[in-house]
Amino acid sequence: MNRFEAEKRGRRGEAIAAWFLRLRGWHIVGERVKTPRGEVDLIARRGKTVAFVEVKARTKQLDLATAIDAHRLRRVAAAAEILLPKYGKGTENMQIDVILVAPWRWPHHLRNVWHG
Repeated sequence: MNRFEAEKRGRRGEAIAAWFLRLRGWHIVGERVKTPRGEVDLIARRGKTVAFVEVKARTKQLDLATAIDAHRLRRVAAAAEILLPKYGKGTENMQIDVILVAPWRWPHHLRNVWHG
């Protein structure tokens, strides 16, 4: 798969994940937010909680098992640390979430996966 196709699949996965979160009462406050330490795919708020969300989209369900690792989560956590003052105002809880997206499957939401 070339870079253009991978980028297109990633953007589609992020759009699906954003709607999935909205259906569960989350408000999307940031998309593809870049920092010097890394990028956060989605930033969502619900009540007093802010979630920094990594989205992984794959063409096969089996490939999702290896889509996320500690290195990627560390980058999201480092970016979230920079972004928290801006996006976390008025919140009491912060979490790092992962949403796994595959064709013809309901997205799989892994909540609060980083305890670094």
